[in-house]
Amino acid sequence: MTSKEADQRGPAVLILGAPGAGKGTQAKNIAKVLDVPAISTGAIFRQNMADGTELGNRAKKYMDAGEFVPDSVTSPMVKARLEAPDAQKGFLLDGYPRTIDQAYYLRNTLAESGRELDLVLEITVDFDEVVKRLLNRAEIEGRSDDTEPVIRHRLEVYHEQTEPMVTYYADQDKLVQIDGEGTIDEVWERIYKVLEEHGLVAEGK
Repeated sequence: MTSKEADQRGPAVLILGAPGAGKGTQAKNIAKVLDVPAISTGAIFRQNMADGTELGNRAKKYMDAGEFVPDSVTSPMVKARLEAPDAQKGFLLDGYPRTIDQAYYLRNTLAESGRELDLVLEITVDFDEVVKRLLNRAEIEGRSDDTEPVIRHRLEVYHEQTEPMVTYYADQDKLVQIDGEGTIDEVWERIYKVLEEHGLVAEGK
């Protein structure tokens, strides 16, 4: 790849947030204004399984058994997705990396093609507020298994996994924390301001 091609690449952004923080909604907004694909592990899994790829078949076995899909399957899938033509103009990563080991893998993968993350956004919310949101959603959607102890455990696991990663990106001055309290529009205004400050907003957006 030439230096000119590298210079023409668009923004590479990662969004983090605990379950119930509203990350999925904001990811769509970010991808739209940056004019880049939103890349989530869920979508990658579904696409690979639909295409019947080797990695997709391996992921399906774990998921069908109710087991966590290991990095040895997840990370190569993400790497292949980042190498797709549409991701060459930039991308928004949602749901990967989740751990410090995955963060190292991503760094090395991007470095192979002379890339790196431009910005890491973390939507922060009070855990008690998130619990209320998720319990409300569970009631609306009829998720009887989403009890308060289950939700709090998921949040604790998220915190334990991502805390080292958050520190890692903060040490590189890539991390910006966004207050996730308030309406969707209020949170979006905060995010948009940060994107503008980093010169990442596409023209006309």
